[in-house]
Formats: sequence, C-alpha cells, structure tokens
Amino acid sequence: MKIVTAWLAANGFTVPTQPQLIEAAIAGALTIAALAVGWYASRTIGPRLAQLAADRAGLKDGPFQPQICAIVRHVSAALLLAIILASRSWEALATLPIGLALSAAAARATVALLRSANLSRWVSWGVAGFVFLSLFSYSVGGLTPVTTVLGRIGVEVGSKRITLLSVVTLIIASVAIYAIARLANRVINHAIGQARGFDPAQKLLFQKLAGIVVIVVAFFVGVDMLGIDLTTFAIFGGAFGLAIGFGLQKTIGNLIAGIILLMDRSIKPGDVIVIGEAVGQVNKIGVRAVSIITRDGKEHLIPNENLMTQEVENWSFSDRNVRVRIPVGVSYHCDLKLAQELMLRAANDSPRVLKSPKPNVWLAAFGDNAVEHEILAWVSDPESGIGNVRSDVLNRLWWLFKEHGIEIPFPQRDIHVRNWPAAAPAAVTDRNPT
Repeated sequence: MKIVTAWLAANGFTVPTQPQLIEAAIAGALTIAALAVGWYASRTIGPRLAQLAADRAGLKDGPFQPQICAIVRHVSAALLLAIILASRSWEALATLPIGLALSAAAARATVALLRSANLSRWVSWGVAGFVFLSLFSYSVGGLTPVTTVLGRIGVEVGSKRITLLSVVTLIIASVAIYAIARLANRVINHAIGQARGFDPAQKLLFQKLAGIVVIVVAFFVGVDMLGIDLTTFAIFGGAFGLAIGFGLQKTIGNLIAGIILLMDRSIKPGDVIVIGEAVGQVNKIGVRAVSIITRDGKEHLIPNENLMTQEVENWSFSDRNVRVRIPVGVSYHCDLKLAQELMLRAANDSPRVLKSPKPNVWLAAFGDNAVEHEILAWVSDPESGIGNVRSDVLNRLWWLFKEHGIEIPFPQRDIHVRNWPAAAPAAVTDRNPT
C-alpha cells in the first residue's frame, strides 16, 4: 500500500487519506445496499403493482405492465441513492460510486418508462443518456459546466438566440409530457369504461372529451415548463383558423359531427345500421369516421358527416328486436291450412327466432303460379345476421313440406292451339317400271 501511495504522489496524483478511503468504502456499501433494496422491491412490490395495474387501470394488454417490475426496481434504487447523496456532504471520492449508481438507475428507469409508453428504442435510450450525463455531472461536481457548454452553442434567429441547451430541454420536456399524457389518457379511459352509470355511447363520448382535456392540459403544462410566451401563438392561431376555414373544414366538420352523434346517442357502438348499400354493426365511432363491419367481414369507414346528413336505418336504436320477412309460395292444390301450420313450426324450431313476439304467417297474395305467404319472425341479435335466419327457416320448411307432401310450385304455362295446320299432301311417286 505504501508503494502505491508513493507512486501516486510521485506522478502528481492526489493521494486519498485514510478517512477518505473509509468514507468511500461506506458510500460503496450504501450504494450496494440501495441497489439490493431496489432488486428486492421489484420481486415483492413489483408483481402486486403489475396485477393492480391490470385490474384497476386497464393496463393488462399494453406494454406498461411488463415494465412495472423494472420501473419499481430502478426508481426505488434511484430514490434511495438520492437520499444517501443528499444526507451529508460527501467527499469527491465517496460521491463517485453513489453518483454513478444513481445516474445508471435513473437512466434505466427512464428507458422503462418511455418504452412502456410505446416510444421507440432510440428515443428512449437517447433521453436516458441525457439523464445519465446530467445526474452524474450533478453528483460529482454540479451541472454548471454542462449547462455552460450547451448554452454557448447556438444560433441567432432574429432577436432571439436558440442554444443547444434550449433544444435539449425542449426535446426532453416534450418526450416526458407525451409519455405522461399517454399513460394518463389510458388510465382515464379505463376508469370511464368501468363506470356503471353510463351507456356505451356516453362512455365513448366522455373518453373522447377526456382525451381532448388531457391534450390541452399537457400543452399548457409544456408551455409553462418551457417558459414560452403565449402571445407568440397569436399569429399561429390566426393562420390555424384560416387553415380550418379552407383546408380542414371537412376534418373539423367530421369531428363535430362525431361528438354530436355521441351526445344525442342516435348511433352507438354495437348498433346495426343500414346506410346506402352497407349493412353492418357499428364497431367504433372515431374522430373522422364511423367503422361499420358487415357480415362478410368487410369494414366500411363512413365519414361522420354522412351519418348526420343522410338517411340511416338503425335497427337497434330503441329496441334490438328486428322482424325478418321470409317469402314462401305454395301450390294452389295443397292443404293451405296445413302449409301455414308447417311454416309456423319451421319458424318456431329455428333457435334464433324469438318466442315473444311470436312468429306469424300472412297470406300475402294469390300469385300467377303460387299462393304467396310471408313468414314474420323476430330476432334480438341482428348483428349476427339476418340472411342466416332466413336460410335456417327455409331449410326446415323444405323438409317439412317434403314430409307432408306440400308442393312448392314453379312457373308453368298452358298452351292452347286453336287451329292446327292441315297436313301437307303426300307427294305422288311414279312407280311404273320403265
């Protein structure tokens, strides 16, 4: 040890005293203890918080839940290391392990938080690198040298100077606000979705309004954090209003139309509607368009304004029961009463046909080739399709008619010949021999 001390002194290095070495050893032990506490917290508290986030905050399927244990580990360690660093005035040698571990833990926590908000890997690690450098510089000697260097690098834009420090601050603040706003929006949407006092349309309306409020609050918080004067947005606001009047008129119109649709609850997610030739179930009411999924699996995106200005059939607006009309024709020679009883039986045997209101059979007309009837059957799940109900009833009716000898007619024509042309005289052949 004396040889090492002598070599350091001979080469101009400052030789640490024994109290400084003891203090550095204590700081290293406390650093290891803080990291161990963070690891233990991730194994005990982390799974419970992950389950709580899945059950109460609706974060089960997103990327946040898998990152919770890592977030708990690194945040716990960083908080303990920050407390240790601030507990006394450590010597420079002792601050080195504490500052290094604190910076690394904070950087890892930043990566986990940003990745849980679906930010890209390079953005997450870029922000984490800045956090690491900032905290490490603060721990070992303060941020003044770093901020001074970043503040000197810049360009003059008009009467203002844009420095590298202001750009980095803007990027870090924007990323942090975006991540917090996205997580808050998801938690609020889940809380509204779990509320029992609202129907699906009201829940969707409040979720969209809450999303707008979160964006507005995040904007003003960011403006306040960055110290931006709101009067600088006056010209931008005028230009934005002019853009709405010309280029964004349809977009804003669709947005307002979507909010009106949700407020008056004329169309709700889950409704079965008919607009033009499209028949399907409303899947989602978005900012610009309503998503309708038809029975053949095609998804139609219909602008919100079209639903406000065009005629729309809503099969489940006030009542989910829908009546299905099934035309059937029978022969003029059959037992009409028996045929009608078999029609009712086929409708009652179909599993999706309701017993109340009960199905009915109407004699519609005496057609050219058949006695025309209509089977009127009710279903309560139109989103499952109407054609398959009609097909099921007709299939059952086919076998019932076969079993009881009821004829299903087809077009026939009787031809009456008034005058049959006389037969042409047979040609006389000279058979005399030559």
